[in-house]
Amino acid sequence: MRRFIEDLAGRGELAVVRRLVDPRHQLAAVTKAVQKTGEQAVLFENVDGTEFPVVSNLYGSHERLCRLVGAGDKTFCQRWIELTDACIAGRDADVLEQAPASVEQEFRDGKLSDLPAITYHERDAGPYFTSAIFLAREPDSGVPNLSFHRSMQVSDEELRVRLGSTHDLARYQAKAESRGEALEAALLLSCPPEIFMAACASLPYEASELVMAAQISGGKVAMRPCKTIGLDVPASCDIVVEGRFLPNVKRPEGPFGEFMGNYVGVGDNHVFEVSHVSYRPGAVFHGLVCGSPEDLRPLEAVTAARVYRHVAAQVPGVLDVCCRPNVMISIIKIRKTYEGQGKHAILAALGSYLDYNKVVIVVDEDVDIYDLDDVMWAYMTRGRADTRAMILNDIPGFYRDPHKDHWGRLCIDATLPFGREAEFARKRIPGEDAIDLSQWLT
Repeated sequence: MRRFIEDLAGRGELAVVRRLVDPRHQLAAVTKAVQKTGEQAVLFENVDGTEFPVVSNLYGSHERLCRLVGAGDKTFCQRWIELTDACIAGRDADVLEQAPASVEQEFRDGKLSDLPAITYHERDAGPYFTSAIFLAREPDSGVPNLSFHRSMQVSDEELRVRLGSTHDLARYQAKAESRGEALEAALLLSCPPEIFMAACASLPYEASELVMAAQISGGKVAMRPCKTIGLDVPASCDIVVEGRFLPNVKRPEGPFGEFMGNYVGVGDNHVFEVSHVSYRPGAVFHGLVCGSPEDLRPLEAVTAARVYRHVAAQVPGVLDVCCRPNVMISIIKIRKTYEGQGKHAILAALGSYLDYNKVVIVVDEDVDIYDLDDVMWAYMTRGRADTRAMILNDIPGFYRDPHKDHWGRLCIDATLPFGREAEFARKRIPGEDAIDLSQWLT
């Protein structure tokens, strides 16, 4: 984490706040203000109530995500598919190694209340860990899993955690609970990029995100043993909380401002009993504002890769997929070679991810799919509004949607009319892309 932050500073991608900041609402408010000005990460050096600095917006830039996974000249989608395919093919590979015994001397014992207690939104029930990556093992196979789950801080001994029903960790917990057993797990709260990005991956149940982390970093992942539970954790993670999910125990958690931009109400969710906290002196705590660019950019990118894989397998000429500004939309760029190709891409996209894809738009290769203004320009100027848009009623959507607010689909073919490309050619000004305004403005 610290090397990552130093790299961002060297690239001019880090804003620094040195004045004292209140972790209740103010830290989140300043983070949002920084995000409105650009894509810089922000480091808070002086956070009230804790010795830990806090960093936010580390992953709020699509270009930064591409750099972190080594995309090079490829799109994020293409590179992410390469990594996941290599991970699945090598899921039994020996990519974990034991860290030197001296690593244990780098860590200090602590308690949960030593860590920043950040309350993000007005109606949040209290402070939350929002970037918490849970590491647990499948109860039978022992395969390790990494996944994100919001965690409400209750005391030094207790967290309350919402486990999404579709996550592998929820299946692990249910299997352990059926046997009357607690599920041991560790929270990783200050991680290097390869661990964070690997936790974003959607892999088969039997595959390990730690193998994915090794694929991203290009080397082995050094592990160290926990003190109170039978798990090893990546030695590169600077803050670790050990504990276990209690079987057949649920307590009220919430409300909380979730990634969709609204509050999720109070619910009975899982209880995590904390048994130990360790951290490296000088560790930097990662605080993520849910629903902000840092939360959405990774989710959008890995969702886009899943849509890209599915559509490209069925429709020729798929160049890239974007799920911005919200993961509920998929914008597909194609090189059009036959009439109706855009509609074929729409049909393929609808089946690629049934939870999402509330809106699907297909555009030509000259359109910037990361600029919604450009996408809508293509729809508005390249043909009729009525015959190129379709509304599909009563199609189930996002799995956590009891009131059916995300049912239905809007599909738009915003590609050029086939065979009339010359009529709709985008106008250009020769040399406009090469202008350096610093040479022209005084």
